Amino acid sequence: MEKSFSPQNRKKLQKMMMDAFDSEIHTLTPELQFILADDMVTAFQNRLVVFQRIQAKTTI
Repeated sequence: MEKSFSPQNRKKLQKMMMDAFDSEIHTLTPELQFILADDMVTAFQNRLVVFQRIQAKTTI
């Protein structure tokens, strides 16, 4: 899973993040909301990579 999410999956995850945190981020401009959602997707992707590496090391 070292590769990036597909553009379609990334947009879907960004939309899900924006929907999930709507009440928390509604005071931000739409541009900042998009940037925050993109950052959250990137962080999620990086966390998945870390856990997959840990799991690979423990199964050897």
